[in-house]
Amino acid sequence: MTSVIPMPAARLTRRGLLGGAAAAVSATLLAGCGDSPADTASDQPRRGGRLRAVFAGGGAQETLDPHLANLFNEASRAKAMFDKLADYGPDVSIRPRLASGWEPDAGLTRWRITLREATFHDGGPVRAADVLYSYARITDPKRAFRARASLELIDLRASRAVDDRTVELALRRPFAEFPNVLAAFGAYVVPEGADAFDRPVGSGPFAFDAFQPGRSLLLKRYADHWDGAPHLDELEYLVANEESARINALLGGQADYAHDVTPTTARTYAGDARVRITRMANSTMQALAMKVDRPPFDNRDLREAMFLLTDRQQLVDTVLSGAGQVGNDLFGKGYEHYADDIAQRVPDLDRARFLVDRAGARGLRIPLDTAPVASGFVETASVFAEQARQVGLTVEARSGNKDTYWKDILTGGVLACYRSGAMPIETHVSQRLLSTSTTNATRWRRPDFDALYARAVSSPDEQTRRQAYGDMQRVLHAEGGFLVWGFADFLVATSPRVGGVSAAAPANTLDWARFDKVWLG
Repeated sequence: MTSVIPMPAARLTRRGLLGGAAAAVSATLLAGCGDSPADTASDQPRRGGRLRAVFAGGGAQETLDPHLANLFNEASRAKAMFDKLADYGPDVSIRPRLASGWEPDAGLTRWRITLREATFHDGGPVRAADVLYSYARITDPKRAFRARASLELIDLRASRAVDDRTVELALRRPFAEFPNVLAAFGAYVVPEGADAFDRPVGSGPFAFDAFQPGRSLLLKRYADHWDGAPHLDELEYLVANEESARINALLGGQADYAHDVTPTTARTYAGDARVRITRMANSTMQALAMKVDRPPFDNRDLREAMFLLTDRQQLVDTVLSGAGQVGNDLFGKGYEHYADDIAQRVPDLDRARFLVDRAGARGLRIPLDTAPVASGFVETASVFAEQARQVGLTVEARSGNKDTYWKDILTGGVLACYRSGAMPIETHVSQRLLSTSTTNATRWRRPDFDALYARAVSSPDEQTRRQAYGDMQRVLHAEGGFLVWGFADFLVATSPRVGGVSAAAPANTLDWARFDKVWLG
């Protein structure tokens, strides 16, 4: 169990921020902070200060184990204290991190990885043995770590440490996209033998200081980080599950960075000198998932009608309040291997009505599963039902259990609201669109499609891979079960005294919620 280490901080709640407790909480959190919220960040990085970042949290059961990171605040804290061998760049291509480089053998089944000269917070070097231990811990069948599915491609018994800074990883099959595995969500390197994380030791830019689960985490600058020391002296994570509490913490000077604000909030404070809004474009795919293995969407004509009846711009304007861009029924717009040569779909109600009639579906009642598990899901169901009515379909929203929603829609129902964060297109395909995929929400199972994927990931030739990814996306665009209507911006609010927040970083990529390159003015 994670131990509790007392520190001067308090949980942020709506009542505490809006009522009489606000002054006391503010006084505690602001103690020792010399800059006022009205200060403006300089254009050039400056050293010093404590940045206070407020996120939604997971309550008293939160852990600092980086292999268990799942929520946004846990993912940000993990990257502050730990490193992966690689991570996602702005276009979700792979960027080296602890690994300075990698090289496969001719058969793409053994990959030699060279480590940087990096150290853990206790001064010990990051070694090949630490990588092997970390990956063995993640893939332990008795554990439930998120990166396990990605790393199970590695045959750890056949892998080895060549020397302290060189590790050779053996794969169970040829895999040209293996760097995607090194960047997998949660695939952090920890010291050999580490299994308790009440006082974690990592190799990231910030070192542990104190932790109150569900309340706050205080980190301090690690001067010897391989990628350069942070500009900040301290980084404090605070917890406020309600968006109103996060924005009020910022307005009241109790926080400098408020994670995950709504487009409505962004519009409200667009002219307020106390707030800066950063839009991280193309962060979240917004979609409807049609199950293609059962009526009514086992009928290709009806799926095409669904694509053609959808007014994507109306959904972006209403559900996302304009904070996003239209989709084209494909994942990964702007990412590496995205098929941007496929023409953008636009509404065609006449063709949609013709296809509905040909499918014998006029007057059909279709249940649409939704739940308040993600911003805009309930609104999406309402807007889409109005659009479907124009072509003779009756779409009826069916609200599910928010605690079990994602599990429920994997196997049940026929149509569901869906979204996804950033990941390589290869990962999206492997996790959701193969006959063997464990999170296949559209029940898309095509041996010919599986063969295209196998060709893409087993070929050393970049042109062959690019062609295979293009072919896969053309099939999905024409016949698939994902109706991708948009891509939402991710919004964060900061004090004007905060500099260096990247706007070119979709959620879950390296530079999203990253604080070692941020400074206070």
